[in-house]
Amino acid sequence: MKEKTQKNARAAFIGEAKAYFRLLAFAEKAREEGIPQIELLFRAIAEAERVHATRNLNLIKDIIVKDTDTNLESAFEQEKSISENEYPDFLKDAEDEGEKAAVFAFSQARDAESFHAKLYERAIFQSMKEDVKAYQVCQVCGYVTDKKAPKKCPICGAPEEQFKAISP
Repeated sequence: MKEKTQKNARAAFIGEAKAYFRLLAFAEKAREEGIPQIELLFRAIAEAERVHATRNLNLIKDIIVKDTDTNLESAFEQEKSISENEYPDFLKDAEDEGEKAAVFAFSQARDAESFHAKLYERAIFQSMKEDVKAYQVCQVCGYVTDKKAPKKCPICGAPEEQFKAISP
């Protein structure tokens, strides 16, 4: 794929993926306000945006998706960078501006991203390709563990019931 088209496909993927989540939030608000037809409209168009995002991702998939070892290394580096560089900057800005909800969300996300990096690092340095076991994901803060769901999330304190199993 030529350079401009590749750049445009990446931008289109990102834009469509953002639109998908934004429209789901709009649908939730319409549901809260008791406007079911508008909720359905937002959900339907969100689904269309998901289709667009998927198609655009498929255009660049061969460029960004490599072999599993390379993908693990890339995922590890991204999580490490986000937890060590981006979220601390976001956190500082939120603290400086007195945005307590953002401070809370950013600090929990930073900590969860750090755990994600550790899981990837373990996968890189240990042969876990043969093991097939479930992961538990906190639906409040995004903490992930490859062990049994804890009674209380170590990041946000959510109870065990807030964990979703991702299993084979």
